[in-house]
Amino acid sequence: MSVKIIQKIAILRNLLLARQYSTQLQQFVPKHNPCCETDVNILQDFLDHSKKVLVLTGAGISTESGIPDYRSEGVGLYARTNHKPIQHIEFIKSASVRQRYWARNFVGWFRFSKSKPNPVHVFIRDLEIEDKKVHFVVTQNVDSLHFKAGSKNVIELHGTAYRVICLNCEATYDRHYIQNKLLEYNNVNFEDTANMIRPDGDVEIPMDFIKGFTPPSCESCNGILKPHITFFGDNVPRATVDLVKEKMSESDSLLVLGSSLSVFSGYRIVLQALDESKNVCIINIGPTRADKLIKLKIEAKCGDILPKFKR
Repeated sequence: MSVKIIQKIAILRNLLLARQYSTQLQQFVPKHNPCCETDVNILQDFLDHSKKVLVLTGAGISTESGIPDYRSEGVGLYARTNHKPIQHIEFIKSASVRQRYWARNFVGWFRFSKSKPNPVHVFIRDLEIEDKKVHFVVTQNVDSLHFKAGSKNVIELHGTAYRVICLNCEATYDRHYIQNKLLEYNNVNFEDTANMIRPDGDVEIPMDFIKGFTPPSCESCNGILKPHITFFGDNVPRATVDLVKEKMSESDSLLVLGSSLSVFSGYRIVLQALDESKNVCIINIGPTRADKLIKLKIEAKCGDILPKFKR
């Protein structure tokens, strides 16, 4: 079988996979224009001339799996509600804030944990595992969808919702285990109400339920348990920052997918890539913080353009 035929089969397979995702899963994707042939050619040329790509992903790829982001115009959390994400200092200092967070997270977990990778995650996995073109994936998302898709070299920049850590003794727990414990403590199932999922996995629920909710505590020391996530107002661990810097230096290019780069932890990766004279390409719906700094910016939905790449 010729290379061209294999490429066509791969493209058709990816497009078919992309079309399997229902309108419901796309409800948090902002309005956008369809990608054009020029956009596809830009991506093709960028990846053809890259041998060791670091991929940085943001919430804009998880929206295609039915998980909303914070900032997208019209469909992001800030546009739809007055809800503000939990602040690290509030969680640390206030027992009532922790109770509210865990009650909402408990209800949201039923749906959040069932989220599945979409064609963008599959595309990135294939570029890493099959084509050996992706060196590392750095994701700002906490949904672990890259791992679910089968990617191996992934740095979860802001942590993961699938682990829980004790703030006192640093014991760690699997989030599914904590969910089962919360079911025992609270003897209730709010799965049917989990229809307003948020990027960090919680939902809006009645205050009466929150007031009667028993949050988890560490089984080793009875300390405060927190999802292994970098909350707003907290810092990414230095070891993670250093590892990302190392992997960016080892790479020859940076591909940013679905991130506005509003958070500095992602933006500084672009700054490093430019400082090291690496090629940078951004694919995102809407503006990003780095638009004026880079040469290659594609305004498109990642799930539209990536499946058209000829591998």
